Amino acid sequence: MVVGLDAGGTRTRAVLATADDGRPVGEGAAGPGNALTVPVPQLTEHLAEAVGRAVPEAVRDRVVAVAGGFAGATGAAADEPGRRNALAALTAALRRLGIDAGPPVIGSDIEAAFASAPGTPADGLALVAGTGAVAMRITGRRGAVTVDGDGWLLGDDGSGFWIGRAAVRAALRMADGRGAPTVLAETVGRELGVPGDALPGGAAAGGAVRRLSPDVVPGGAEGASGDGWHEAVPRVTGPGQSGGAEGAGGRPAGPGPSGEGGRESAGSGRFGGAGAAGGRSAGPEQSGAGGWSTGSGESGGFGAVGGPSAGSGQSPGVGAAGGRGPVGPGESGPAAAAIGGVAGSPAVGRRPLPPHDDTPWSRPRREAYRRHLLPAVMAEPPIRLARLAPLVVAAARDAEDPVALAILDEAADQLTETVRALDPGPGERVVATGGLLGPDGPLTDRLETRLRALGLTLDWVPDGCRGAVALARLAHGGRT
Repeated sequence: MVVGLDAGGTRTRAVLATADDGRPVGEGAAGPGNALTVPVPQLTEHLAEAVGRAVPEAVRDRVVAVAGGFAGATGAAADEPGRRNALAALTAALRRLGIDAGPPVIGSDIEAAFASAPGTPADGLALVAGTGAVAMRITGRRGAVTVDGDGWLLGDDGSGFWIGRAAVRAALRMADGRGAPTVLAETVGRELGVPGDALPGGAAAGGAVRRLSPDVVPGGAEGASGDGWHEAVPRVTGPGQSGGAEGAGGRPAGPGPSGEGGRESAGSGRFGGAGAAGGRSAGPEQSGAGGWSTGSGESGGFGAVGGPSAGSGQSPGVGAAGGRGPVGPGESGPAAAAIGGVAGSPAVGRRPLPPHDDTPWSRPRREAYRRHLLPAVMAEPPIRLARLAPLVVAAARDAEDPVALAILDEAADQLTETVRALDPGPGERVVATGGLLGPDGPLTDRLETRLRALGLTLDWVPDGCRGAVALARLAHGGRT
């Protein structure tokens, strides 16, 4: 018998399997197993609980090898802190259970996940996107290069935590007048126990929030994609050509009157292109969405959700949702921004109107919302924000909420950049795991589209348990 463990940031799973063919015969689960963030005594308890449930006491003397993949650890360096913690905790847990199988094999959860792919591959790329996020190049079944996995304070970009935090940020920005209207303000508030009369719309209105005004997001708007995304900014009209409005996903861009469906758009005429939420653009006479954009033609570009814009020509650009208003010298902005812009703003530096003026949410109620929301967030470990990620998925899927859609698109962009940092070669496969990337995961299609543009394919595995079992079997074979 062999035991394989997958110890992640949310839970620890243990599988008992036969040594000859790896067939699972027992399973157990317990609390978080991150070897850097969970104190060793607590980690020992979780490991003992998971292994104890997977391995009946009557067969514990038949276990010949144990291998574990741990978040926060790696098998590449013996003195790495996470590896030391994992080894100490697992050794103590096995001793407590009376399992004497020799020194356990310690690796990272991503190494174990990669080994879970068919054929137990030795080399390639792996990506974990669940509570946290990390990518790794695997060489000889050991991590050779790691990107991100830096924890909630410093990284885990595109992870469930990252998405949950973005949801709270969007809710707070709507409450204090800096951000776009979003149903996340209501759903996040309810999840965190904010009283109904402090929610957008108030208790009498059921907390209803107007997502966007009809003139901003018309039904069946041109540029809508298959996942229900609508343009965040109306098309720019006027003399000359205009850059196309980008859709969600993809990456085609180039000069010409329009470039639709791409992550970047480039306008070659007098007006910059209007970028949709979550993308980027670069170059003269175009605009970016979700980042800084600069127009060098007669009018500045339009920054979409979350990004400031600056115009360097005759007219200033107007920031859209969450963006900065008119910036730079000029006469007047050519049109209103999607959310929060002011049509024909004549004065340099004039602040756009609050983006939710049409929402029945008074300033006192917004202040009450913030007073309740912030303590609720601070009362829990930050990583618990990952539990809010499903609210973003629901808002994007059911309400086609532009802010939620932008968050998911940005998360997919972040994961793509994480993989790209590994310098992948064309045709390499990426073995992925984690709740965000499963067959029905909210980022799967988005990420596959982006990786396909890099010549990469995405293969999903449920978790690292099968790989940990395979590594235990290999260790047992090597010892005999």
